[in-house]
Formats: sequence, C-alpha cells, structure tokens
Amino acid sequence: MVGVSVGLSPIPFYTIGMFAPELSDAFGWSFSAMMGSIAVQSIVVMLVSPFAGYAVDRFGARRVATVSLFCFGLCFMSLSLNGGSLTVFYAQWVVMSVLGAGTLSATWTYVVNGWFDRHKGLALGLASAGTGITGFLIKPFTAWLITEFGWRIAFAAIGMLPILIGIPVVLLFLRERSASGEPVVPAIEEDDDQPAPAASAGYSLKEAMHQKNFWILVVAFLLIAFSLTAPTPNLENILRTKEFSLGQIGTITASFGLAVIAGRLIGGWLLDKAWAPLIAFFILMIPAFGCWMLSMDDLGSTAAFLAVAGIGFGAGFEFDLLAYLVSRYFGQRQYGLIYGCFYTVIALGGGLGPVVYGHIYDTVGGYTFPLTAGALIVMVGGALLMLLGRYPDFDRSQESAQFAGTLGKTAA
Repeated sequence: MVGVSVGLSPIPFYTIGMFAPELSDAFGWSFSAMMGSIAVQSIVVMLVSPFAGYAVDRFGARRVATVSLFCFGLCFMSLSLNGGSLTVFYAQWVVMSVLGAGTLSATWTYVVNGWFDRHKGLALGLASAGTGITGFLIKPFTAWLITEFGWRIAFAAIGMLPILIGIPVVLLFLRERSASGEPVVPAIEEDDDQPAPAASAGYSLKEAMHQKNFWILVVAFLLIAFSLTAPTPNLENILRTKEFSLGQIGTITASFGLAVIAGRLIGGWLLDKAWAPLIAFFILMIPAFGCWMLSMDDLGSTAAFLAVAGIGFGAGFEFDLLAYLVSRYFGQRQYGLIYGCFYTVIALGGGLGPVVYGHIYDTVGGYTFPLTAGALIVMVGGALLMLLGRYPDFDRSQESAQFAGTLGKTAA
C-alpha cells in the first residue's frame, strides 16, 4: 500500500493540477499543453508496461521496486529544474514514465498475489487503496509547499517521497514468497521446461494467449476501462452543463476519491466470497447506473452525488478485479508480463475514453449520448466476464507435471 501510494500512478496525476497555474504564470504555458503531460505518461506507460512486468518476473518485485522508486523520485525532482522549455518538460515526463513504470500496480500485486489466496481480493484492495490515500493527502500538502516555498521546492520535496518513504519500506518489509513460503528473490535464469514452483505456477504469456479467456479479458477490460475512465476528467464539466454552481461541483466531486477507496476495499473483499466474474458483473452495474443518472436532464444534487460516487466505486474496483482475474486464470509464473499486457489494454481504453467524450461534447454541446452509451458499454464488459470458466487448478497441474517428470526419469 505504501509503495502504491508513492508511485508513478498517483503522484503525477494528483499534483499536476496544483502545479499547472504556477507553471503557467512562470512560463506562459497553456493549461491544455500542461495537461498533455498526462497523455504523454499514458502513452509511454501503455508501451512499457509489458517490459516492466517482464522485469518483475525476471528480477523480482523487490529489486524492480527499489530501483524504480529511486529513479522515479529523481525524475520528479528534475521537473523543478525546467527553465521554460515545454519540449524538455514533455521529455522529462517520458523518462519519468519509463523509469518509474516499475512502481505501477504489476509490481505490488505480484507480491500480494504470491502471499494471499483465501483473502486475495481483500489483500489486493488494501494494497491498491494507496492511490486513494495519496489522492486525499497530496493536494493539500502540495498547496502548502507551493505557498510556503514555491513550486520548484515543491517539485523537489514531493520527488523525495518515493526515496525517503517508499525505498526504506520496500527494503525492510517487502518479501516475495517461494514454494515453501520462505522469502525469496527470483533467480535471473529460468528453465522454461521445468515445472514452476507452487508460488509461481501458472501459464506463460505464450500459453495464456492461446486461451479464449485471455481474449475475453482483453475485450472486456478495454470496454470497462473506456467507460469508467471517460467520465472522470469530464465530471466537472458534466456537472456544469447541469447548471450546478462551482461550490456544489466541488462538494459533489469530493465523493469520487472516497468512493475509489471504498471500491477497492469492498470490491476486493467481495471477490473472495464467490466466483469473481459474477461478483464483477453485479458491481459494475453500480457505475453503469451512475453514468445513466448523470445523463438525465433533471438531476438533483443528491442524485449527482450518488452518481459520481457510483462511478468512483467502479473505478476503484477495476484494477483489483484485473489483478485478481489475471492471478486466478493465469497464475504467477509470468504474472508480471501478463498483467503488464492487460495494463496496456486499460491504458488504451482509458486514454481513448476522455478524448471521445470531449469530442462529442465539442460537437453536440452535451454528454447525454456518451454517458448513456457508457452505461451500456460497462455492462457489456461485465457480461463478457461471465463467459470465463472455472478457475484453473494450478496445483493439480503442477503435481501432474512433476509426476510425469518422475516417470520419465525412472524410465530413462
């Protein structure tokens, strides 16, 4: 949870809005140009996530997290040195996204999935709640730093968080699980022909891609990510079109962050109680209903509050669900690489969604159609998950492979 909270996912996303007015005053950059840095990060993450996941499988989460937290912190601190070049600013975000990719959820969920089984969903929810904690605390902290010391010192101070908080916690407490339950750092070399140990049993990426479940999840999460991410950066403007005041908009949208935390914890807990695709289908009806409510012309403040909270609940549940399903259906053998591929799918859907919503608003002047369509799309994504079969029994598969290997050696 601590590692997630000081990583690449929450810190830049929740602080760029605080730094934007300062950079605009200092260099004359437009807000749209500065918000383009988030788009740059999304594109880079989409490209490098599989490689970051492969590094976790190859070298271990502890090593990857330590190096990536250090590099991410330095890169974020370097933003304080910009002299006014927007090109250099974008280049800094590219480097930061590449070197900081090891702090994304693939690293942390790899460790959680290795240790937990019966309460896997709740454990994933607790770990990923770190992003919600950062979203709640980082904005007032950033505002205080900027007010007291200026934006350059604020960049440097926030960049120290991954180094001063994240790295000591990782080095002291983060341990990966071996087949015997002992802490271990995976060996660099691996014989793909030998059966995987219990803690890393499962499919390789090549084997996973030959299964229909892999492609069901690709399509389902592309739709889910599109529909849940699209309204998020547009929430303020959606509510403005409903003629809410600025004060009301601030109050209503405050429910989103808390709902994200609730979605991670409650959704993760529910995943342990029954077949995950069935739980997911019913939970995804909550943000679908929220999108439908926001599409209505006659929308009161209470209904708007509940609608925004519903979308936030679904957005918080999304990454827990992905980590849980990848672990259950494909195992730990190449979890990082497989999860990284699905993270690319989510980044693609999440990157397209806000752009499509914004384009439709510019064209027709409203959000009724995209919100209604989004409600249907997220339900279709949830329904696709129902096509997944029962969880594979990797322990039994491993025992069969070991038995076959023993017979082969005996015959030889």
